[in-house]
Amino acid sequence: MSPAEDDELSGIHCRLDELLAERGMTLARLSELVGVSVVNLSILKNDRARAIRYSTLSAICRALDCQVGELLVRAD
Repeated sequence: MSPAEDDELSGIHCRLDELLAERGMTLARLSELVGVSVVNLSILKNDRARAIRYSTLSAICRALDCQVGELLVRAD
């Protein structure tokens, strides 16, 4: 199944790539700030994650100074 098909099934799109670009931050720097591996953040960024811990979600939002709804959106 392609990532696009996964999006359609979950109905959720992660805007991590866009938020990082807006803030001029790299995935490696975010990894340092939140204590999550670059590989796991990349999986999230590319809409391949099946789940995310609330603690990870909170740490990402804190590091990017955003709300959950800015990071995760419905994929319509």
